[in-house]
Amino acid sequence: MTENLAESVESARQLTVVWRSMVLDRDPHADVRDLPGIAVRWADCRFAFWNCVTLTDVGVGAEALGQRLGQAADIMRAKKHPGFLWLFEDLLDGEARSAVDTAAEQAGLQYAFPGTGMAGDLLPIPEPAHSELTFTRVRTEEQVRAYADINSRAYGFPLEDGHDGLAGSALWKNDVYAYLGMRGDVPVACAATVEAEGRLFVVLVATDPQWQRRGYGEAVTRKALYEGARATGLTRAVLHATAAGAPVYPRIGFQPNSPIRFYSLKD
Repeated sequence: MTENLAESVESARQLTVVWRSMVLDRDPHADVRDLPGIAVRWADCRFAFWNCVTLTDVGVGAEALGQRLGQAADIMRAKKHPGFLWLFEDLLDGEARSAVDTAAEQAGLQYAFPGTGMAGDLLPIPEPAHSELTFTRVRTEEQVRAYADINSRAYGFPLEDGHDGLAGSALWKNDVYAYLGMRGDVPVACAATVEAEGRLFVVLVATDPQWQRRGYGEAVTRKALYEGARATGLTRAVLHATAAGAPVYPRIGFQPNSPIRFYSLKD
């Protein structure tokens, strides 16, 4: 297995491990299954990121890809709330990559947006600082809701959807190293890390749209990494970047691996 493929396998594995915790935190009876070639991590809540299906086989061919996408779409159709299929391109063989658009179309899936898996042996990092921010660890219900609100605004979700994903979470108050970047008493950015199989996974980084392009997202991500590493002693970190965030993370030390394609059901 090449180094890049190994990191892509790691990236997909981290998704299934971390999302198991996140989804079961949201609903202890959530649909968390590991089927042949498919991992289901579906809270069936209004926060679409907690409704996830991903393909897990390595070297998937075109025929198997079509079958897996059909199965995944059937699982998604059976749910109350919409979510995403996460497809790690590097887990497909060359033939399957060429056929992915057609196979997704035939399965009733539509391309939603791109992402990129990233990882790096980059910890520890210096304690971060930003001249316009202070950092607050998420410990209270008010802070959890503020964290959810920043994500909802950044990703274009109704605020109620974010609350449905995070409000009331003991996991986020106690076990996740979640931080708010504060301008005075106003939360403007957020980032979190969580320990998963000997790595720190970076999750739900966002900046309120009216405060973007000021370095806030990078600063609060560095804070979550710094504190997570300080608490755990871990040296490796993994994340899944959106197109907006992808340019930021190499500045911290992350290197890209697999492109990720996000699909939703056709309208």
